Amino acid sequence: MIKTKNQYINREISWLWFNERVLQESSDKNVPLIDRLRFLGIFSNNLDEFFKVRYATVKRIAEAGKSGKSVLGGEVAKDLLEEITEIVIKQQTKSLHVLKNIEDELKKKNIFIVNEKNLKESQAEHAKQYFIEKVSPQLMTIILNDLTKFPTLKDTAAYLAVKMVILGGNSSRNREKRFALIEIPKGIDRFIELPKEGDKSYIIMLDDLIRYCLRSIFTMFEYESISAHMIKITRDAELDIDNDLSKSFIEKISSSVEHRKISDPVRFVYDKSIGRDTLKYLKDKMNIEDTDSVIPGGRYHNRRDYMAFPSLGRNDLLYDRITPLLVKGLSMEGSILEQIAKKDFLQYSPYHTFAYVIKFLREAALDPKVKSIKITLYRLANNSQVAASLINAAKNGKQVTVQIELQARFDERANIEYAEQFQAEGVKLKFGVPGLKVHSKICVIEREEHHVLKRYGFISTGNFNESTARIYTDYTLFTSHESILKELNKVFDFFETTFKITNYKHLIVSPHYTQEVFTKLIQKEIKKANQGHEAFIRIKMNSFTSYKMVDKLYEASRAGVKIQLIIRGICCLIPGVKGMSENIEAISIVDKFLEHPRVFIFGKDENAKVFISSADWMTRNLDYRVEVGCPIYDEDIKQELIDTFEISWSDNVKARIFSERQDNAYRKSSVPKIRSQFEMYDYYLNKQDEQKTTN
Repeated sequence: MIKTKNQYINREISWLWFNERVLQESSDKNVPLIDRLRFLGIFSNNLDEFFKVRYATVKRIAEAGKSGKSVLGGEVAKDLLEEITEIVIKQQTKSLHVLKNIEDELKKKNIFIVNEKNLKESQAEHAKQYFIEKVSPQLMTIILNDLTKFPTLKDTAAYLAVKMVILGGNSSRNREKRFALIEIPKGIDRFIELPKEGDKSYIIMLDDLIRYCLRSIFTMFEYESISAHMIKITRDAELDIDNDLSKSFIEKISSSVEHRKISDPVRFVYDKSIGRDTLKYLKDKMNIEDTDSVIPGGRYHNRRDYMAFPSLGRNDLLYDRITPLLVKGLSMEGSILEQIAKKDFLQYSPYHTFAYVIKFLREAALDPKVKSIKITLYRLANNSQVAASLINAAKNGKQVTVQIELQARFDERANIEYAEQFQAEGVKLKFGVPGLKVHSKICVIEREEHHVLKRYGFISTGNFNESTARIYTDYTLFTSHESILKELNKVFDFFETTFKITNYKHLIVSPHYTQEVFTKLIQKEIKKANQGHEAFIRIKMNSFTSYKMVDKLYEASRAGVKIQLIIRGICCLIPGVKGMSENIEAISIVDKFLEHPRVFIFGKDENAKVFISSADWMTRNLDYRVEVGCPIYDEDIKQELIDTFEISWSDNVKARIFSERQDNAYRKSSVPKIRSQFEMYDYYLNKQDEQKTTN
């Protein structure tokens, strides 16, 4: 193995360059304007989660006095913290320029975002009335000077830091200063629509509306000047689960989620125009440390709220909505189980309708012959028809077993609420395996047919979530393959008896076998190459951070195996390096939909072995989670997965090339433009039309 300084790309740095690709979407003039704003919101939301999790982890390593080089791809933790902050400051600066550009473009489309300084008289009365009726009752305002203890700031909130210079005193230097914090209410839309004027739309941000009404908030003070600048902090999101045996697992997770609210801060962002005295006061009071990331930002924080920027009825400024298609040969009429009994089917959302999953569960809930339903749940929609179907099944006397992951990051509270609902309705709950998260996406039902139990089920690359299924691309395999479904039952048995490790002939299951099986599959391609045969590996994943698997692909590359990687997010592998990875190409596609599938293709043509999985090649997925990968035996579906991979690989509009430079360069070619997500829809539309022609 060649040992060079650049053998791996650090995962934190790679993640930041992934988020740069999201920021690229917000600056792409070919993306509709309002969707550009929403990408800016995604960029900001991603950054918040990064600091809560990844930056916090590196900070803990640094504070423990460790270098962390072995787990940080050769980077020293303290140096990495500084590098992250430097990159983020540059990206934040760029994002402010992007926002200004979008706002200028919106003006050309008769959409105006106004602030407290340029409200028209005709809008002022509406703004004041809205503040009195909707905003003022929800404001949390704290005067800081007289407090013995500084209040705990929420990491999910933004605050206006207010400074008042009080009247009195002989000179401006001696005048008393009063400081206060106003928490921006979360229960009110961030973007408030003002009355239209003809075809012109006006919006004021909630922060600016509060600034406009500052005098009505602080009427008890006599001051010569008042100012308000936004700040926010991000806290360490690691869960610290106690060992109190008297508590239920739900109670422990609930307690840990509550503790997250007061965990250590890791990032402090402030409006760069804030007064130096105000900034010093806040940093001193909050004990902001050198290992925290202190980032000067713009006037507005929590820009994740731009994800919900109002459409204003302007469909011309939004992506066209696609009509989800039907799976070829799988009718929504009649029994879905009877159709699956004859043939496997593949659903690829959002190109296909997610309604097949709901129909499967609804039918199972009502069918008198169905005796049991077992399912794993990781993230559910706010108003989940999946959950409703499972409760309906329990009410109809089915034995329903739900493995719900209470430690699904940032969805813990929602999953706790669903778990309590399930318990109340008689659903049997499982809370996973100590030390392992359950990230698999599987379901199996048992139906009595001719006095024997027949199994049906589905295996997915993504969550059973109706909301995300509209914007995440994911495969779901519906099958009645008895051997596969027997092994799915073994996975559920593992939740009951975790000490018993099962052998699998078909499924690829973490934490025991995923790395081993994929390593053997890579080795087979290496053997082919060494024997002078063509050898190919094609992989599509969210992230690739396992150094062991990176090294194995480097070995395959040196043997002459041709490797194509489509990695949406983090990629620690460096492609195209002579003597190390010259036979590896890697791209990332960031576009209208979030690319979420995990697909693995070994070999070529009719001899290719094809798998879908819930697992990325990350250490956590390989060693610390329960994941399930599934072989594809149906030849038509196998070809479909190869076709869709090839469509993605051919993208020359939204594909960025991975390289050691990490410059997110777009892939360019002289052939006609191919935008894979649009081509994918056409591919499935043609399949649907073929079905109509056949019928």
